[in-house]
Amino acid sequence: MAVQNADAVNTASVQDLAGRLRPGFTLGVAAAAFQIEGSLAADGRGPSGWDAFAEKPGNIVDGHSPAVACDHYNRAPEDVALMRELGIDSYRFSLSWPRIQPDGRGAINSHGLDFYDRLIDQLLAAGISPMATLYHWDTPLPLEHSGGWMNRATAEHFAEYAAAAGGRLGDRVAQWVTLNEPVSVTLNGYALGVHAPGRDLLLDALPSVHNQLLGHGLAVQALRAAGVAGGIGVTNLHSPVRPASRKLTDRLLARVFDLVLNRVYADPILLGRYPKPPAAAKPWFRSLTKASDDDLRLISQPLDFYGVNYYYPVKVATGQGSADTPAGTADAMARMPFHLAAFPEYDTTGFGWPVAPEHLGILLRELKDRYGAALPPLYITESGASFPEPEHVTGPIADTRRIDYLAHHLHQAMVSTAPGGIAHDVELLGYYVWTLMDNFEWAAGYSQRFGLVHVDFDTLKRTPKKSFYWLQALSRARKALA
Repeated sequence: MAVQNADAVNTASVQDLAGRLRPGFTLGVAAAAFQIEGSLAADGRGPSGWDAFAEKPGNIVDGHSPAVACDHYNRAPEDVALMRELGIDSYRFSLSWPRIQPDGRGAINSHGLDFYDRLIDQLLAAGISPMATLYHWDTPLPLEHSGGWMNRATAEHFAEYAAAAGGRLGDRVAQWVTLNEPVSVTLNGYALGVHAPGRDLLLDALPSVHNQLLGHGLAVQALRAAGVAGGIGVTNLHSPVRPASRKLTDRLLARVFDLVLNRVYADPILLGRYPKPPAAAKPWFRSLTKASDDDLRLISQPLDFYGVNYYYPVKVATGQGSADTPAGTADAMARMPFHLAAFPEYDTTGFGWPVAPEHLGILLRELKDRYGAALPPLYITESGASFPEPEHVTGPIADTRRIDYLAHHLHQAMVSTAPGGIAHDVELLGYYVWTLMDNFEWAAGYSQRFGLVHVDFDTLKRTPKKSFYWLQALSRARKALA
């Protein structure tokens, strides 16, 4: 597939950014199985909690269905060819747990593993390094019916699945990610109900944190026992959290939300302990602070890397607010004693998220200050933006806001971790753009377009946007300088 230059590139700025990319720095794109594959009942795949959630009226914007999505299950060779033309180093994709283990326990579906076997071989033949994520939110429905991540047994079943995936694919995958954004699963799925499984337990959802982290630890053990050749890590959404004012209640609630958003995941993984909450908030965190030493040792095994998904900073203000959350509208959010305040000084994405690249450097500094020598080398495993775009196109969209977003975030990543930068002592290994192509964006359906490639969801035609050609030019300029 020959991709022509779309005259979208500021050569001087691309050359400058390419010169800042360190030797060996990985440029990649990321995607998730449920958002792109479709074929939800093909070749023995079982249903997931997200299948059931999406079928319930009112859960997905405009009743959009993930049944076809981007049809990646049938069009993977075409999509790999696009990535090859893009010139990226690595593709971060997720394996579908219900495609590989339909019931979430017991029998393994060889057809599901066959698909990923072929995909990995296609990537390697195209010169693209595979980064495989074991879990990107698609819990097998039978496990969800048994409590999902509120049930400790789900962690043990996850280890069985990890062993099967590692045993079949582990000789060719360069990096393994155990979990993607456990914070999103807990907050959006179990606390607020805006994502599958649609429960609104608020802070009573915190046991799902511990059980996911147990699953992570058991999966690390299973992958290593399977003798996988690649490195092993985990990835989470991280955001710098700021109080809306200097008022005591704003500062206290911002500290609590920082625990819920960031530290209850990273602290046990990297330090082997849960953080201590403020005295007034201790009852909320009781289920975590009672964790056994054996569990914490399992959770905190050494990792080869740690993945950071960065999209936006967060500002916390005292008092109940609207039902709006970064992932959609959740009635439970309006019952919380705080709300998320706006950043009026920043532009916003289609989702309403603030575009604040400088906070990426601040986040990296905070992570290093908190975890010191315990912080492994980092990847930015997701970063990107949705913007309003047409459903149908006849050529490349001039998505200059996305180009600006990516250019400024990549620049900030490199400048902040360079000698003299705010996070100079952070070892940053790479940056993965979210995402390759427009897809099923969870509860937002097809209303939010994050892709470098436009997808017409009526015809499934892929049309590279100008951001695609920008990243292609950056990749070529970096390689020319090597």
